[in-house]
Amino acid sequence: MRMEKSHENYKELIWMLVKTDFKLRYQGSFLGYIWAILSPLLTFAVLNFVFSSVFARGNGAEYYPLQLLIGIMTFTFFSDGTRAGLGSLVAKSRLVTKIYVPRWVLIFASTMNTGMLFLMNLIVLVIFFIFYRFLPSLEAILFFVLLVVLMYVVILGFSFLTAAFYVRFRDLSMIWAVIVRALFYATPIIYPIQVMPEYIQKVILLSPIGFIVHFSKESLINNHFPEIWQFMLFVVASFAFLFIGIFIHKKTIKKIAENI
Repeated sequence: MRMEKSHENYKELIWMLVKTDFKLRYQGSFLGYIWAILSPLLTFAVLNFVFSSVFARGNGAEYYPLQLLIGIMTFTFFSDGTRAGLGSLVAKSRLVTKIYVPRWVLIFASTMNTGMLFLMNLIVLVIFFIFYRFLPSLEAILFFVLLVVLMYVVILGFSFLTAAFYVRFRDLSMIWAVIVRALFYATPIIYPIQVMPEYIQKVILLSPIGFIVHFSKESLINNHFPEIWQFMLFVVASFAFLFIGIFIHKKTIKKIAENI
């Protein structure tokens, strides 16, 4: 009974932290929550203007604007989620040092906040699909939802792995920012993966974000899915990464309040 009550209290605490982060994120800005949608849309507008004529029909870029928007929004979720998870303990240092709050709660709440922003962006994606009068198959939609869940698993694994290290090594945020920028261009967001040599395609699909972005586009637009063995391998690798992150988190989280 006490355990159930404890879990219920943690749920309420997480939800409170998520709502607080969401409100504070755009507090004081003129456009407020609109920025959550406007930022990826501006990126989309620029890239679509530049590359829509380059990757025309027949180059694996059917409905290129939709493919581009899917790629930008899924990558933005990955980018924002990992950055929030990385800095979660430092961002909530007062909760770490002043009162006892399970550290995993702070990490979980920070990443869930980016999940809420992603859900807002999905509304825009639906509007674009309606505008282009394109309806993905039910299998594609369900598969995309599954990929989003796996994306969050990867984000959580990364967050548990790095949050405690970031308390001691603040340069990690700069290093990760550079890596994320490189990943943006190494991931088939702007271009269809088919334009790359086959051996490079295989390398790209070894990356979690490369796999998710590519097959999000392929499933929703072309109703094309990975091989079962390929997908199952990715699922196992994603959850293995999460468990490794949790294991290292438990090893590194001790005395974190003294170092923050």
